Amino acid sequence: MPELQRIPGAVVVDGVLHHAGSPLIEQRALASARAVAFLGDRRVLAVSGEDRLTWLDSVSSQSLRELPPGGATETLILDPQGRIEHVASVVDDGETTWLIVDADDAEPLLTWLMRMRFRLRVSPVDAGDRFVVIGGTAEAVAPWAAATSVPLVWRDPWPHVSPGGWAYAGADPHPGAARDWAEALVAPDRAAALVEAVIAGDVAAAGTVAADALRVAAWRPRWRDEVDGRLLPHEADWLRTAVHLDKGCYRGQETVAKVHNLGHPPRRLVALHLDGSDSVLPERGAAVRSDGDAIGEVTSVAFHHDDGPIALAVVKRSAPVPGDVTVDTPEGAIAAAAETIVPPDAGRTASVPRLPRLGRRTAAG
Repeated sequence: MPELQRIPGAVVVDGVLHHAGSPLIEQRALASARAVAFLGDRRVLAVSGEDRLTWLDSVSSQSLRELPPGGATETLILDPQGRIEHVASVVDDGETTWLIVDADDAEPLLTWLMRMRFRLRVSPVDAGDRFVVIGGTAEAVAPWAAATSVPLVWRDPWPHVSPGGWAYAGADPHPGAARDWAEALVAPDRAAALVEAVIAGDVAAAGTVAADALRVAAWRPRWRDEVDGRLLPHEADWLRTAVHLDKGCYRGQETVAKVHNLGHPPRRLVALHLDGSDSVLPERGAAVRSDGDAIGEVTSVAFHHDDGPIALAVVKRSAPVPGDVTVDTPEGAIAAAAETIVPPDAGRTASVPRLPRLGRRTAAG
């Protein structure tokens, strides 16, 4: 990352810009194309070679073999039981496939990819020293993107249903429907120029706190937070954008098909509208309770510029959601209204009603 400490108001920890002084203002600026977020919690892997797309197609959940130059999607690496191990945002430039991954997962994923090469013409490498990742609207990030044969910009497909995918959430409208999010790979010299533009006041900067709040409000799952070693794609509504249900065989496919065809995933993602009267937020892993009984755990927490304190949580399929719950914090339990993302009967044959979103004022009573 460039010298982010030079940005006025910057709070930088381990090379990651958490915020530039005002996360709420940064959220609004990101959403309106007036800011870019420095995403130091992302890292880039590169896969070159003639067989790269067919190979990645064969080892992951998404259909990638026909991905065109400039095409963007995302894919999951599953274990044999269909549980998520790795997540990657994918963009191809015609010669190299670029994977944007959470920084903590970059080395484990690269190690796994290296083991799976066999004799194919593929070469996975860590490209983290070649690129910085920035995020925001496509309009905001595109001018800074590196270009090979195409600009290296990944446009988030969420929450639209990709070819071969399937939507479980029945909210109408989906809270992420109007979200415009893209991530660009930026060469070090351009990243340095971007910092100078921020210091000069030509561009506004945002940190990961603001970017994550927009993600949570859109019910968008992420490897760092929602993936716990047991998560199935169905449980987070990830079949929308990361799974192709009609493609060829890959590890974990049998479980994906079985759970989808029969319905009833064992757990499910829900949204929480938290009581913010005491300005207390729960931590990741905090217990979610109904009538005192633990029904799940918080996975992501944020303070949104419109919705206030919000969270995502993974709960038991049988949990009484939607409904009123409590969430543990170090200062005691706080009240929350839980909103359905993945319904308990989610699957191919389930009839998912189209439901209006639960507003924060309603949640607060």
